[in-house]
Amino acid sequence: MLRIISIALAAGIGLLATLGPSHAAGDIEQPAYDSVKQSDGVELRGYAPHIVAEVTVEAGSMREASSKGFRLLAGYIFGGNQGADKIAMTAPVTTQEKTQGTKIAMTAPVTMSEKQDGAYTIRFSMPSKWTLDTLPVPNNKSIELKQIEAHKRAAYRFTGDRSQAQIDAAKVKIDSFLAEQGLKAVSPIIIAGYDSPNMPIEKRRWEVMRIVE
Repeated sequence: MLRIISIALAAGIGLLATLGPSHAAGDIEQPAYDSVKQSDGVELRGYAPHIVAEVTVEAGSMREASSKGFRLLAGYIFGGNQGADKIAMTAPVTTQEKTQGTKIAMTAPVTMSEKQDGAYTIRFSMPSKWTLDTLPVPNNKSIELKQIEAHKRAAYRFTGDRSQAQIDAAKVKIDSFLAEQGLKAVSPIIIAGYDSPNMPIEKRRWEVMRIVE
């Protein structure tokens, strides 16, 4: 069984690596949201409740964490679960610094405390047809399935390489927007990637996000 799952994972990752531009984020399911306001490239969004599979990894950088977390979560959706069910890939894949006590609740604001250095949380959104009751249980106990309740995010989109300079510039844009709108960020920076590795770098879509009260 372990060998079968390993083969399926290798095949799945290989498939993602060979997907062309026609398999960009526009072709696969994404979490539903409404656009509330836009200004200077920043968009305030209201996200509907959705389910995620997440894993926390320790790494020396966000890029390294993204790679490690992606492989673990890809293993889950490509059959590394009780029942060996296949779960459709969605977009985006998100990475953020791990924080202690971060909560997203229907009746309370998101709260954040000091981050855990070197730890990052990577998330895959689950297709909307699944519920917490029907999703297969991950074989890897480090993977958690969670219901994310309705919340708002400020997002800034860019294309090209996911460089630190691009991320820093997006963060400045978002923080300026939040200050102008009188809003408060209650999460660390979230990096969202939407495209397959085969997408030319100059066309890859990224978003930097913050959850807001």
